[in-house]
Amino acid sequence: MIGYVMLGSNDLERAKAFYDVVLAELGVKRTMGGDTMQGYGSDGDGPMLAVCRPYDGEAATRGNGTMVALTAQSREAVDKAHATALAHGAADEGAPGLRGDTFYGAYFRDPDGNKLCVFKIG
Repeated sequence: MIGYVMLGSNDLERAKAFYDVVLAELGVKRTMGGDTMQGYGSDGDGPMLAVCRPYDGEAATRGNGTMVALTAQSREAVDKAHATALAHGAADEGAPGLRGDTFYGAYFRDPDGNKLCVFKIG
């Protein structure tokens, strides 16, 4: 089971401002954090998404083929999170919609180029 996922950022303050508003659409808030990282989650024991400056001091880069998928409580929440992401500097990688019979998802790249999906099954 996944405990947490880290996404690198070259501008941590910009990343925190972006994820504060986008993840709020999914009922997620800041959890643990510090000078070099900020974690987000819905409770203290569940999985966490974190943004960070790379530990080795090198530039953060995105992975080709790497994507983080975040669950939403409804299709409306998918729509709102995607729209909020785009309004706060994300690049569209796929508008909200059905992919298959029950997978409703939307795709975007955060301001650092990391690819994310917000989805609801059903």
